[in-house]
Amino acid sequence: MERFATNRRVFFFEEMIRTDHHAAYLEFHAFKGSGVKCIRPRIPHTFSDTRTRDALEELLRQLIDLSGGRNPTFWFYTPMMYDFARGIDAELVIYDCMDELANFLGAPARLESLETELIRRADVVFTGGYSLFEAKRLLHDNIHPFPSGVDIEHFRIARSGLSEPVGATPIGRPTLGYYGVIDERLDLALIAATAAARPEWSIALIGPVVKISLSDLPRAPNIHYVGQVPYADLPAHLAGWDVAIMPFALNDATRFISPTKTPEYLASGRPVVSTPIKDVVRHYGGVKGVFIAGDSQEFIELCERALSLKKSDGSWLAGVDEILASCTWDETFNRMNGHLDAAMVRRAQSVQDHSHSPLCRRRRPGGRYDYLIVGAGFAGSVLAERLASDGGKRVLLCDRRPQVGGNAYDFHDASGILVHKYGPHIFHTNSDAIFSYLSRFTAWRAYEHRVLADVAGALLPIPINRTTLNGLYGLDLRNDVQAAAFLTGCAENLEAIVSSKDVVVAAVGRDLYRTFFEGYTRKQWGLDPSELDKSVTARIPTRTNTDDRYFQDNIQAMPLNGYSHMFENMLDHDNIHILLEADFSDVRKDYEAAHTIFTGPIDEYYGYRFGALPYRSLQFKHETHDRRRVQPVGVINYPSEEIPYTRITEYKHLTGQVHPKTSVSYEFACAEGDPYYPIPRPENQALFKRYEQLAKASRNVTFVGRLGTYKYYNMDQVVGQALAAYRRLRTLTRGEKLASRS
Repeated sequence: MERFATNRRVFFFEEMIRTDHHAAYLEFHAFKGSGVKCIRPRIPHTFSDTRTRDALEELLRQLIDLSGGRNPTFWFYTPMMYDFARGIDAELVIYDCMDELANFLGAPARLESLETELIRRADVVFTGGYSLFEAKRLLHDNIHPFPSGVDIEHFRIARSGLSEPVGATPIGRPTLGYYGVIDERLDLALIAATAAARPEWSIALIGPVVKISLSDLPRAPNIHYVGQVPYADLPAHLAGWDVAIMPFALNDATRFISPTKTPEYLASGRPVVSTPIKDVVRHYGGVKGVFIAGDSQEFIELCERALSLKKSDGSWLAGVDEILASCTWDETFNRMNGHLDAAMVRRAQSVQDHSHSPLCRRRRPGGRYDYLIVGAGFAGSVLAERLASDGGKRVLLCDRRPQVGGNAYDFHDASGILVHKYGPHIFHTNSDAIFSYLSRFTAWRAYEHRVLADVAGALLPIPINRTTLNGLYGLDLRNDVQAAAFLTGCAENLEAIVSSKDVVVAAVGRDLYRTFFEGYTRKQWGLDPSELDKSVTARIPTRTNTDDRYFQDNIQAMPLNGYSHMFENMLDHDNIHILLEADFSDVRKDYEAAHTIFTGPIDEYYGYRFGALPYRSLQFKHETHDRRRVQPVGVINYPSEEIPYTRITEYKHLTGQVHPKTSVSYEFACAEGDPYYPIPRPENQALFKRYEQLAKASRNVTFVGRLGTYKYYNMDQVVGQALAAYRRLRTLTRGEKLASRS
């Protein structure tokens, strides 16, 4: 808050204090050298709960009026404050969820319901650690984990040795120390057992005793309760310790904690001994100087090791300092502030009109063009843009659908959620040139696609990685070497790799093939993997590490405002005329063009002269749910043949949209419908080659795209193919001009 106060007015609205006065009022407390001002509401003892809530709301309104009357940004640390603030308009609402407060002893009965309301209204949610993030990640679509930062310089001075604070009671050495609230989160029995087993050790416990009886505290000559001390004095107390301890109990109250004191203890140069709190293990379990004890006996043994480490030359602190460098409050502030700025931009954009009507331009019959482009997907749109803006050509772009964008078309549904009408489209590429070209028409949001496979209710990463193997087989593979050895043991030696089944079995064996590939492939293609070309599964890698990204391209991003917005910008040129809901057979009768670029099915162009090329199609079932999120990732695959759909996509993961509702689509592969995927079989390729020979002999038509060349391409590959086609057309045109001049 100190950092936010450098360019904002920051008021810290504390919990109310009861008073004997007859009226409610506010106390203002300023701090020397600080931009943060504390506001303490005083409420009469005689006020009922309802009157108290009304009084707090009125006091808050008065504070806002005194601050200039503008809608404030509300930053909540506890849902209880939302009870009286919910009726006030806010510029932005942030919920900074530091702990699972509902699990604490004596938690208010209304806390959970208020938190539900607060999360629903919040623009941004922060959590005080990763365990808490994992527990709440489905409750909001703009939620981010932020373990506590550390004031490194403040605590580092403890390493140089400081005098004991004035008035401090001398404690014998060696000393094991703890500071923080002493409540139900501490394992009091562990403290007692440690003190009894090592009476020569002193145990110093700093902090207030809250919610538990003083009579419950363990008592022994070597246990010292120091009480609460000022933050400024903590380094001096730490300087008198040999080891810092975190004797937390493992209960509901500590299930999601991410102790602030861990980095503070380390910054002071003290080895740390902790019970196995999940976030401590996650972030510091491999750090030299941090010891994780599973029981009381191990806790005592690790304290002895920590004491020995403290007496060493201190070289272990170099690794500690490297880790702490990324935990500063400056870093935390910068990242949090970035999320606030992004939320403000989203607020401003939410009032924009999302229609795409400007592109629904029609031309009267009889026009003449340099190029007629059939199909307004990536291939057709890129060529239209290049021919019009770079080549100066008049272009007529037509599509039988009522919109441009092809299968990448996206739109805002009835609830205002941006969805992909024809299934998820994730942009990824290794080509800087392709990304640079598309960046002329859109800004981007970083997005790394992750997919989980539902295997008998368990969600496992796909492509297969080490996490997948450990989760599926109950293993504990800890490195790439172990994972590679396991997969080698599963793989089968085959004489020849011909089909997609062969590819998978040769790489990972039959069990993994049946679990992840067989059923999914049968649903997707309507054929057994043994009947499909090896290229189908060659696109699906396996990994020995824990990288769970679906793609590993250098560039992974999504158009910031959607694909349709990008296509609008791409096609916004006076030389481009657009016909929608128009069939090529009709357009070619009414318009003249020197050259045709056809991105539809090549067999359709030639009237299916040799027969129809086989394609797989897709159908989608779209749903909207009155929840923030329903899936932990954007896409979940369903390999089992007992489940009719192949995958479910939740679009807000892809788009980054913040909305109280969420939309998903169920995807069903089928034989009938719009052509989506050329079926990769040798006989189909042979049929295509016959059409390709016709195309080579057709001087005034160019075939581009998946359907025009009967080959599956990623989006970036289609863009690359279209750009290459434009360069060829440009070269051909220049050659014809030179020939005519000669």
